[in-house]
Amino acid sequence: MGGSVFSLLAVWAGARFRRRGGGVQPAIWPAVSVLKPVYGLEKNLHENLRSACLQDYPDYEVIFSVQRPDDPALAVLAEIEREFGPDRVRVVIEQKRPGTNGKINNLAGGLPRARHDVLVISDSDVRLPRGYLRAIISPLADAGVGFVCTPYRAAEAYTWFEKMELLSLNADFMPSVVFAYESGASKFCLGASIAVRRETVEEVGGIEALADYLVEDYEMGRRIIETGKRGVLVAPVVETMVDLKRPGDWWKHQVYWDQNTRAARPLAFFFTAIIRAVPFALLYALLDPANPAGWAVLAAAVALRTGTAAWIMSRVFEDREGVRALWLLPARDLCGLLSWALAFVRRTTTWRGAKFILTRDGRLIAEEEESAEC
Repeated sequence: MGGSVFSLLAVWAGARFRRRGGGVQPAIWPAVSVLKPVYGLEKNLHENLRSACLQDYPDYEVIFSVQRPDDPALAVLAEIEREFGPDRVRVVIEQKRPGTNGKINNLAGGLPRARHDVLVISDSDVRLPRGYLRAIISPLADAGVGFVCTPYRAAEAYTWFEKMELLSLNADFMPSVVFAYESGASKFCLGASIAVRRETVEEVGGIEALADYLVEDYEMGRRIIETGKRGVLVAPVVETMVDLKRPGDWWKHQVYWDQNTRAARPLAFFFTAIIRAVPFALLYALLDPANPAGWAVLAAAVALRTGTAAWIMSRVFEDREGVRALWLLPARDLCGLLSWALAFVRRTTTWRGAKFILTRDGRLIAEEEESAEC
């Protein structure tokens, strides 16, 4: 019942988010530095990175930062730099390691080279629509806004396990994000797509202060909100590419996502168990298999879950690809309860092939460092 009620509340939140306007545009658009940390070759990397260079915006630069001079993505970055020229695109190779979070280490090399004081941080696997910069920069005209982020949807899932990953984001995580924003249930910051002033980042300790956190975007948002500023969630929905090679990659990523959420808000994440309708409806039916009422409850729970997810994905996130994969949603929800439980007991997490120890306060410790200390 809790999960079914939440599904209906998610529809309410999605409808409310859709009705929001774009806000007041600033009289003068500020110059912007777009930071794209890059690590290795990813699916559709050229197209994703190039989308940052095709923005309908008067004055901006794009900085691609890598840490290794032998990174295989450098050939792609050089091609984009040649196409758009050094005034629009710059490639920074800088090996810094202020902490264990690879993304922050990468940004620590690129940020000092940014010329402008309004920053947009966008992951390398994110594809941006042409009006993205205007949409995400506009709310910063209000001095009370500390950061702006946009929803994102997974895209280009071809195998069954990539479709499971897509549903985790588009039918589970992002509807919860929109509900949290519209209801005020929790504060968050989505690091895959965020705009922030340089002075705001410096006010909360600088980018290096986030370098040991697993969920660095949540930690940055938390610190900014503590200064009295607020976060804003705006359209458009950007796309993040699903790029998994084998089923085991999907499962590791599923647990990784849940570890992220638990690290950010452990108590709130614990109580998300009560909004997981399908697993508990199945358990209810199995407790008395001969009773048709139990199977009717299960059928109703599955119908409501898939129906509300279909509405949100199609109407709020414009995700037709995800709607076609909804036949997998009950199985994904069953797996989601197991990954939820593992997130509480597993102390290690994997990022870019490296293993880390996850502490109670959400910090990362490299496994080899802990072994050396022991």
